Amino acid sequence: MSRLIAILLLTAFVAGAQEPRQIMEEVQRRQRSETQHYEGTLEVIGNGNRIATKRWLFDRLGAFGNSKGILRFTAPAEVKGVGLLIVNHPDRASDQWLWRPNIGREQRIALQDRSTRFFGTDFSFEDLEERDIAQFDYKYLGDEKDTWKLQSTPRKSSQYTYGYLWVKKDNYVVVRVESYNKKGLVRAIDYRDFEQAKGIWTARTIEVLDVPRKSRTTLKYDKLEYNLPMKDADFTVDALRRGL
Repeated sequence: MSRLIAILLLTAFVAGAQEPRQIMEEVQRRQRSETQHYEGTLEVIGNGNRIATKRWLFDRLGAFGNSKGILRFTAPAEVKGVGLLIVNHPDRASDQWLWRPNIGREQRIALQDRSTRFFGTDFSFEDLEERDIAQFDYKYLGDEKDTWKLQSTPRKSSQYTYGYLWVKKDNYVVVRVESYNKKGLVRAIDYRDFEQAKGIWTARTIEVLDVPRKSRTTLKYDKLEYNLPMKDADFTVDALRRGL
């Protein structure tokens, strides 16, 4: 009888649980949009609690893992017009170009430089890529309060060996990501202050901690828009050069 009860309990657990890939498929499905437009502020807090504040905007077009995005700084004056074009690919690392108006030319970011910091922030160039869930293997690690904890392992070239993700059970949003290399924890990203925009739960505050440097960067969105008209011509190196 005890064996039968154990089998029934195990069957009930399996039936009620979700495979980790199914969880991530639902995360991605709920975040799907044709285009995105974000505006906000970015604060970098370094040694001695020195704070550098910048304003930025970000536009994105396309499907997960096969999209294009442009990030531009709009203030202060010394960084205004600096932009980054990101062209994501489903089967390899993204192509990225950094535009610096003060020198009047773009710089293509080499693959070996993807782990470096993006323009003084605590995001690396790789962190700004968008990757489809098909580009990772996932493993379920257990439940923590109101979240599932998953492990992700990249299938293509990455500075990270593996990562941990925490996904809320009620609305399938990722609230924390930890990224590791062979030496240990490299970056931790927390997503907070969620708000629905056109039915999509979006974090209005994102904080990234660079563990080796002991510095952090906080993004705050004050404008969120989805499914605005955009065209491919807005996401080219020529468009990047034209600036704001």
